[in-house]
Amino acid sequence: MEEHLHILWTNADPVVFDKMVLMYAVNSLTHGWWEKVTVILWGESARLAVEDPAVAGRIRLARAQGVAFSACVSCARELGVEEQLREMGLEVIPWGEPLTRLIRSRAPLLTV
Repeated sequence: MEEHLHILWTNADPVVFDKMVLMYAVNSLTHGWWEKVTVILWGESARLAVEDPAVAGRIRLARAQGVAFSACVSCARELGVEEQLREMGLEVIPWGEPLTRLIRSRAPLLTV
């Protein structure tokens, strides 16, 4: 069974991103705590990822270390950042049903 952690990132605070979301995601892979980590950008975190160069750079570094990033397409469209997220190489998809499946299956999900 693959041990896959999803981190639902809804907070637009860059310190929370750096000192919690990113730190735990990268260390989880580095130390073998999880086999796979996916950070889901939902809401204002999608805009922060595009508009804050430091956050965008840290996302690039985390992706290079194996952390997957995926954004909610509805949020991205409503915030006007869908294309920029795609240009960053992030997956942008409808997350409503997949998130519901994760919750119902009691899959590991960290919400920040």
